[in-house]
Amino acid sequence: MSTTALKAAATGNQVAKHNEKPSTLAGLLADPRIKAQMALALPKHMTADRLARIATTEIRKVPKLAACDQASFLGAIMQCAQLGLEPGGALGHAYLIPFDKRQKINGRWETVSTEAQLIIGYRGMIDLARRSGQILSISARTVHVNDKFSYSYGLEETLEHSPCETGDRGELTHVYAVARLKDGGVQFEVMSRADVEKVRALSKAGSSGPWVDHFDEMAKKTVIRRLFKYLPVSIELQKAVVMDERAEAGLSQDNAAVITGEYSVVDDEQQSLTVVSDSEREEAREYVSAILNSLDSSAADAKAMFKRAEDEINAMAEKLGEEYHQGFMTTLNDMRPEFE
Repeated sequence: MSTTALKAAATGNQVAKHNEKPSTLAGLLADPRIKAQMALALPKHMTADRLARIATTEIRKVPKLAACDQASFLGAIMQCAQLGLEPGGALGHAYLIPFDKRQKINGRWETVSTEAQLIIGYRGMIDLARRSGQILSISARTVHVNDKFSYSYGLEETLEHSPCETGDRGELTHVYAVARLKDGGVQFEVMSRADVEKVRALSKAGSSGPWVDHFDEMAKKTVIRRLFKYLPVSIELQKAVVMDERAEAGLSQDNAAVITGEYSVVDDEQQSLTVVSDSEREEAREYVSAILNSLDSSAADAKAMFKRAEDEINAMAEKLGEEYHQGFMTTLNDMRPEFE
């Protein structure tokens, strides 16, 4: 199935020799061609049938998802496939949320379309972090008013937490995350309830969805996401964080672009499809990772080194793919202040 035909399956612009576009998202997910596309992106521990069943269940649980633009919904599912995460509350990996795109028409704000957004859960963040190979363990916990809790930053950083085991723990006051690194180091981050509420207030989905139904989990994810800034993380995790931050800010994730972003047509007559090989992608990722690891802000030519690294990463954008390139550039931009 070619890139053009695949996108047509989601948008309805079918060529004459294909059947009509499925009228519902559930029908789209049952389409063998769509399942075949999912299978190309899925890791070994997941199957296209299982992912399609889970996504169909989510539509039943959140009826408004059925009104989402089909391309954006399929794109969100493909994002789950590429990240190796299951949507829905069963595992807490990720959540599919309907997002209204509003536009000012004749002086009034009106909803012009509804897109599916993918919000990563804290368990999904932890799962991705562990895959990096640099993090031995990572955990997040909530602190309540009746717990014993203390922490300090500085040269001797400490954190102590003894949950109350007799009676009600009381309201949530803090949330923290701790990561143990492969080299033996430990990194932690603490946020107060007020800090978490500030993040929630800035979220487009702060008054609905996971922030309402699973507040503790969203608070844990928020502190884990902040902790990631100090940890060696994978491209998949960088991609997940970027997507999550866009969803929180109420910005479109452009999930529909995923349908064509990773594939190229090699023979339209035979409707064949090719994907950048795993070895090629891995080689490109390792090369760019080596570039980033070689940067030294204390070097005499640090600024020039940084510029060369930026040029090389941009030159490899096509081979890396849009999402991988974006993830590496996010890391590079986080480092930029050290080299200016």
